[in-house]
Amino acid sequence: MSGRLERLRSLMSTKKIAAALFSNPVNIAYLSGFTGTAGCLLVTAEGGYLFTDFRYLQQAQNETREFTIVDGGQSSWHKVADLLALLGIDGLTVEADHLTVDGYHRMDAALSGVTVSAVPSLAAELRRIKSVEEQSALEAVVLLTDRAFLHIQPYLRAGVRERDVALELEFFLRRHGATAVSFQFIVASGHRSALPHGVAGDKLLAYGDAVVLDFGCILNGYCSDLTRTVFVGSFSKRQRQVYNAVLAAQKQALAQIRAGIACSEADALARDVLAEHGLAEYFGHGLGHGLGREVHEAPRVSAAVSELLSAGMVITVEPGVYLGGEFGVRLEDVVVVEEKGVRNLTQSVKDLLVVGA
Repeated sequence: MSGRLERLRSLMSTKKIAAALFSNPVNIAYLSGFTGTAGCLLVTAEGGYLFTDFRYLQQAQNETREFTIVDGGQSSWHKVADLLALLGIDGLTVEADHLTVDGYHRMDAALSGVTVSAVPSLAAELRRIKSVEEQSALEAVVLLTDRAFLHIQPYLRAGVRERDVALELEFFLRRHGATAVSFQFIVASGHRSALPHGVAGDKLLAYGDAVVLDFGCILNGYCSDLTRTVFVGSFSKRQRQVYNAVLAAQKQALAQIRAGIACSEADALARDVLAEHGLAEYFGHGLGHGLGREVHEAPRVSAAVSELLSAGMVITVEPGVYLGGEFGVRLEDVVVVEEKGVRNLTQSVKDLLVVGA
């Protein structure tokens, strides 16, 4: 954690920020280790202060050593104001990408005499690049998700309800150490597989269905995200063509993504392959997103983003094709961006897979 504070203070110095307040629990945990759901974190050039309430004081003592813990009582904002006055600090930045408008106004009223500036979170900026330790944590949670995909394959057969597939996946992940799921699982079969976010419903898997499985979990504070498309019993010529096109698009992107290329360039690597197959118009979302303590974090890998990829970023690579009313195909891997390419953390098979035969 100390290395993160040093990087944060360096960033604050560069931006001429005297004090930064963090209210997003994800960023609080990233900087301090505190995993409670109530409180805020104040960082200055010289000190760090964790404000929470009676429910979490003991937990805070157990989880963090680098911050002074302050009992914020019923209103941490007033305690923050008192501390800033004591320190002689009259300017404060807060997380614009987390506070609600109501929360901002209530905090601003409590911090009378302090100039409050809402800016994109400094912690989120730091989180773009994953340390070696974070990469190892992500590798472990991705491995658990790979194991879940192997586990679920015998359950995928005609007559099984999508919702039951999702439930079995969650049971497996939690039995093997996951503390939570990282998002609502997608289990979408048949015509529903053409819904990019077709969360598991009551539809029964049927012979000849494409089934899109998109799921992930949280392990040791880090998220996984895996998508595979399988076919129940058999597949049509059209399904095979689309699957192979999506696979080719993903392989092209995986082979050429590296540090220094723009997110938009990475997106084009896959999109151009789909265009060669006449399918680009059915790929309606970006190629991927950052992954870490949240399942969706910076950077966003899409045609609209010019940000350059940097070594140490962890992103998903997930091209898809969605033929409305027919079927869809998506494949998703998690990779670490390196100077000369990517290191793929996902090991699940990508050969066209028939289940329940």
